[in-house]
Amino acid sequence: QVQLVESGGGLVQAGGSLRLSCAASGRTISTYTMGWFRQAPGKEREFVAATSWRGGRIYYRDSVEGRFTISRDNAKNTVYLQMNSLKSEDTALYYCAAGLRSGGSYDYTRSYAYWGQGTQVTVSS
Repeated sequence: QVQLVESGGGLVQAGGSLRLSCAASGRTISTYTMGWFRQAPGKEREFVAATSWRGGRIYYRDSVEGRFTISRDNAKNTVYLQMNSLKSEDTALYYCAAGLRSGGSYDYTRSYAYWGQGTQVTVSS
C-alpha cells in the first residue's frame, strides 16, 4: 500500500504561483508513474500532469502546458507540481495519484491505484 499526502495548496491571486507537494509513504514510488489531477466544484476530476517513473516522459493537459511543471524526487519519495501564472480556472481540489495500472492511460483516473486526499487551490481574479 502507498499513502499519499498532498500539501502546498492555498489562496493566491491570478498570475501568482504555488508549489504542490505529494509525499508518499508505505513503499517507494520510484518505479511508479505519478500523476496530478484536479476537480473543480460540479465538474469531473481531470488530468493535469504525469511523469514516468524515471521522469523521462512527462505529460500535461493543454491548458497548463508552459505554466505548470511536474517533477519528482525519488530519494525523498515526493512528487511536485510547480504552478505559475495561475488563472481563476485553475481553482480546484488537486489530487496526487500513483501506480499506473498495466495497460492504463496516464490521463485516466481509473488507471491509478493510489490517491491522496487532495489540497485546495483557489485563484482569485
